[in-house]
Amino acid sequence: MKKKFRDGTIRAKWWDYSRNAAYFVTICTKNRTHFFGSINEGKMDLSPIGHFANSCWYEIPNHFPFVKLGTFVVMPDHIHGIIIIDKPEGSQNHEGSQNHEGSQNLANPSTPSTPSTPSQSKNKFGPQSKNLASIVRGYKVGVTKNARIIDPEFAWQSRYHDRIIRHEIEYVYVSNYILANPDNWGKKKKRR
Repeated sequence: MKKKFRDGTIRAKWWDYSRNAAYFVTICTKNRTHFFGSINEGKMDLSPIGHFANSCWYEIPNHFPFVKLGTFVVMPDHIHGIIIIDKPEGSQNHEGSQNHEGSQNLANPSTPSTPSTPSQSKNKFGPQSKNLASIVRGYKVGVTKNARIIDPEFAWQSRYHDRIIRHEIEYVYVSNYILANPDNWGKKKKRR
């Protein structure tokens, strides 16, 4: 008998995804279908759906005022971007206790948040708003709503990949990786 629900999660169980931090996010289209356009000479040519994916990304802070955006790119079948959760100092976290760690100035790449140790922060299920999952979900819904006007077959993979950016060197590395992604696309295809 098939299991109806997945047992595990790909999220870090020791981390509270509503905490101030910078997150490297990758979201792929279902079956890696090239809905967003194509790469020509190392540059991304956006399709109409690709334009929705691009513009919806920059709308995120309008819906989540505590979010700042880092480097971002739309690829033929996925997006890469940095989402920075930057809630004001003293704001309530989803468990209702004060955030005593203080807010990091995450808009400045030189000061991304350092993740806590497992004993400092647990990923607890509570209200599913004001966290990374709600931000990604909102983005995916916005793109899907617009994309299906053009192509009713448009869909995302159900999950997404994230990585907590731990320090400035990693932030710079991830930003450079994102910026180089269109140029590297053709090189990867040639190696296959």
